[in-house]
Amino acid sequence: MELVSPGRGDLPHRLGEAVVTVRDSSGLPIVDATVTVQQTAHAFAFGNIGFDFVDHANGSGSAGDAELAALWLDLFNTATLPFYWGGFEPVPGRPDTRRLATTAQWFADRGVALKGHPLVWHTVQPPWLLDHDVDGIERLQRERIRREVGDFAGLIDTWDAINEVVIMPVFDKEDNGITRLARDRGRIAMVRLAFEEALATNPTATLLINDFDLSSAYECLLEGLLEAGIPLSAIGLQTHMHQGYWGEDVMLAMVDRFARYGLPLHLTETSLVSGELMPGHIVDLNDFQVASWPSTPEGEARQADEIVRHYSSLVAHPSVEAITYWGITDRDAWLGAPIGLVRTDGSRKPAYDALHALLKGDWWVSPTAVRTDAAGRFRLQGFTGGYTVSVPSEVGRSSLLHLAAGPASIDVTL
Repeated sequence: MELVSPGRGDLPHRLGEAVVTVRDSSGLPIVDATVTVQQTAHAFAFGNIGFDFVDHANGSGSAGDAELAALWLDLFNTATLPFYWGGFEPVPGRPDTRRLATTAQWFADRGVALKGHPLVWHTVQPPWLLDHDVDGIERLQRERIRREVGDFAGLIDTWDAINEVVIMPVFDKEDNGITRLARDRGRIAMVRLAFEEALATNPTATLLINDFDLSSAYECLLEGLLEAGIPLSAIGLQTHMHQGYWGEDVMLAMVDRFARYGLPLHLTETSLVSGELMPGHIVDLNDFQVASWPSTPEGEARQADEIVRHYSSLVAHPSVEAITYWGITDRDAWLGAPIGLVRTDGSRKPAYDALHALLKGDWWVSPTAVRTDAAGRFRLQGFTGGYTVSVPSEVGRSSLLHLAAGPASIDVTL
């Protein structure tokens, strides 16, 4: 019985293995025949933001968007879309639902899973929220959650339900309604509010808490939430590394601290710089302002090396289920930092090619010809996800299968 396997099988917990029986349309095994097996999708969530394609999906994009989208789609399978309240509903009662729904559908039509970010956050808030007292702010926030989760149910069923709660009640950069509410109600009540409303609207939604503060303060908050019975679906961990790659040892020690809660871990926002690094004394990354922050050849070589190390170490950790890189391009990147995998002129950086070689090379089953045995069977070992099985000699005869973790027997009918 011939075996189909990926180039690198050094991540056993990410692999599935199956004996596949190939049958014709009448149900008879296709014996001693050449079939082609090809991976089509990863089960692991390799994500990126989809912010750059809102205009493109709505027919009003700029030159180069189609080429950039092709690069995005060839590498990532999960898109995070922007639901920052201040940008989504700058005028009360006039949310940007249609454009975001069109964008979400554009991604879904291309086989991309979706996440909304975020439902509750104290930053990028609509100024008109400050016209209300605390009770009014809570009412409007609850209505906002129900509206977005309900309007997008079935299209977006995963949400960063609440963002950066650790700092939320003490945030002092600008006055905003959500900090006022969090100061009055407390952190646990804020998280409960977000989860209650989202789950009441979409009981099957996947809901994350997400934070950049990865200190013991976040651990204490999580422990309080779990004791309070709040049903966290996963823990979001932000790792923007504008001051340099933290390294595998630091990253994995941090991941281990949060893995002890027994919940899936999502690296929700990760980035690596391909230029000069931000000085290490900066505490709040938003405080670093420069007129120009170019990508450099030396920085690009460093970024390419680091992104392979970063992804390899995280995918090797059994608790990590998703990694979202925070930008495909340097164009309009957060803080103007050269963290993209594509330059502003649309050309690929070495980091793009290095990550592509990992996700679509080492961790991928390329089209492989294999012969079925006398019972119409072959063995498939590969990274969990979607595959096609086809008979090259007969155009149009193919079937899809999903390879899950662990051993299995799968019948496919062409």
